[in-house]
Amino acid sequence: MKQKMSCDGSGSIPGSARLHADVSLVMPCFPLINMATWELPAWHTRAESFQGYRKGSVLVAPFGVNSRVDLASHCTAWHLFVVLLLMESPPSRSHTRGSWRTVEVICPTIATMPKSYYPPESNLKAPDGMRKTRTIIAEDPHWTLALVPRLSNLCLQSIASNFEENPIFEQLTPSQRRFIQERLSPSLPLHITANLISDGIYWKRCCELRWDLCDVSLYGHSWKRMFFERCLENMIELFIPDVTEPKTILDMVPHCRNYVKRLDICQLLTPVKEPQRAEEEELASEHEYEGPSVDHFDFGILLDKLTSLEELHLVYRVKHCGMNFEWKMFEMTDRDCESLAKALMSCKTLKLLRLHQSHIEDNKCRLLVKHLLDHPSLKVLDFSHNLIGDRGARGIGKLLSRGNLEVLNLCDNVIRDHGAKAIAHALSKNSTLLSLNLRLNRVRDEGGQAIGEALLKNNTLCHLHLGGNEVTAPTAVALSEALAQKNILKSINLSCNNLGEAGGKALQGAMSLNTSVTECDLRLTEVDEQIVAFINQVVWTNESLEEERRAREKTDK
Repeated sequence: MKQKMSCDGSGSIPGSARLHADVSLVMPCFPLINMATWELPAWHTRAESFQGYRKGSVLVAPFGVNSRVDLASHCTAWHLFVVLLLMESPPSRSHTRGSWRTVEVICPTIATMPKSYYPPESNLKAPDGMRKTRTIIAEDPHWTLALVPRLSNLCLQSIASNFEENPIFEQLTPSQRRFIQERLSPSLPLHITANLISDGIYWKRCCELRWDLCDVSLYGHSWKRMFFERCLENMIELFIPDVTEPKTILDMVPHCRNYVKRLDICQLLTPVKEPQRAEEEELASEHEYEGPSVDHFDFGILLDKLTSLEELHLVYRVKHCGMNFEWKMFEMTDRDCESLAKALMSCKTLKLLRLHQSHIEDNKCRLLVKHLLDHPSLKVLDFSHNLIGDRGARGIGKLLSRGNLEVLNLCDNVIRDHGAKAIAHALSKNSTLLSLNLRLNRVRDEGGQAIGEALLKNNTLCHLHLGGNEVTAPTAVALSEALAQKNILKSINLSCNNLGEAGGKALQGAMSLNTSVTECDLRLTEVDEQIVAFINQVVWTNESLEEERRAREKTDK
């Protein structure tokens, strides 16, 4: 705050019936000069006169910060006026900041002052060249020489402070919205901010306040999407059946339905089992115990309401279970499977489903696949690290025949030759699948040969993984025919299979005619090293040709 006082040359202070001002009293060290000698009031701390103060110096009062002084009982108005006249210019910021004192001054009028207080008339005139206006700067710990904030900024600050009572955002310009987002409280209710505050600084602040690691690139570089996805994931992962109210999650849906595109659920808690006494156990044995209403979170209440959901990653397990370990914590129950299958069918926007490490066997797999038949948007299906056998593989074969899958991952299951034949039969008629992963199964040569024969009829599959499937030379020969006749496959993995010398020679002859394979893994296959070196050279040549082709296409565009 700044207040100005002016001198009219008469030695009086205009309008001074009762003046309240914040006076900054500082004592910088200046060289002494000769000036007229004046008698000082009793409250001065240095000499009995201010002889020696040059222009620009200011008298110092001994009273404390924010103190109140009545000059009528200590000094005259003239003494205060002399202090002002001594100010040649406002103190520079370099040597005064942080050394201000605030004094509330009560200045009486000239008429009420004792006559003896008046100094000699000859000294009432201000020095030549002295400006008529002097400035008193009030104490402010945040004071700077910058200009007073703009009225528009003060208005925007008021909007940010009262946003919960009166949210104003859409009417503002982009720069004003940025100003508001930088100052809004991250604790505002979601029903106010969710559908009003656009993606930007505000949601970044909310994310960084909640989580230490915030990689926005994993969320399409959208802070708002990250916030709502991670919030909903945390709520589901901490949901305890029959303890947590489903309403807590349903209340979140209206705020996040338009922003949640992916859910990555790392755990699903089981119902809490309270210890029972012996008498209660006997009573429970006499009367049928109904048990919990659900075994895990019921996705049926949620998925159909998430209108933008495209990816769902699920694993039925409990993290950090400690000494409370039970096998049922790491498997999907029949009731879970049924509710999830119906929920998946209702989610028409889903493109990727990853359900792994959840103890899914044939019956559960077939039930899930039954509800995924003719799904309008599902492109990627990942049932890796489960217990799916031949019956489940036959169900997946039907999905390949009727669905639009592009990626199928059945890694680490128990699919044998019959299941592989069912998948191969569907593959021969499929026109959408691009990647098939059967690693760590037991398809053996019967299943491997069936897949090789299916490739002769298929025109879309680009990536095939048969590593660790106990296949041998006959499978290598069947796959070699497809490699020699068609340039469709781009990568093939036969690692950890005993292909032997015969299988290696068959692959060598096929690769000498192939121009499409840019990745071929033959580690731990008992194939001769010279054959492997020859195949690798062909792969590198094909990769170079592919890069040149892409460069030409980019140049043409």
